[in-house]
Amino acid sequence: MADIMKILVVLVALMAIAFIAYWFLAPHKESTANAQVGQKGQAATVVVKGGYSPQTVVLKKGMPGKVNFQLKDSTACLSHVVFDDLGVDKDLTKKPQTTVQIPTDKAGEYDFACGMNMFHGKVVVK
Repeated sequence: MADIMKILVVLVALMAIAFIAYWFLAPHKESTANAQVGQKGQAATVVVKGGYSPQTVVLKKGMPGKVNFQLKDSTACLSHVVFDDLGVDKDLTKKPQTTVQIPTDKAGEYDFACGMNMFHGKVVVK
């Protein structure tokens, strides 16, 4: 009986290792969306639920731009969005939608992440 328990523990540990390796190391599909353009500028919406969807947002250079984050997940890690390059750290739990203004005066990329830096996305200005 003890041998069967040892084998079972080893199998469960191997399955956990395989899952963790897949989650962090395997390539995942990355979703991309263009911002919606209006008379006052452009905006994109990112749904925060188990990660970011879409993970990449594309804005047009030279037109005022913003990204709206809609929190649909109460995970502590995803409760903040951080843009290091912009000096932005927003708490997403205060309202249903949180807006981050993105400078579009020059082409470039702005990476963002959750508060624990586990989930990532980016805004591309071109």
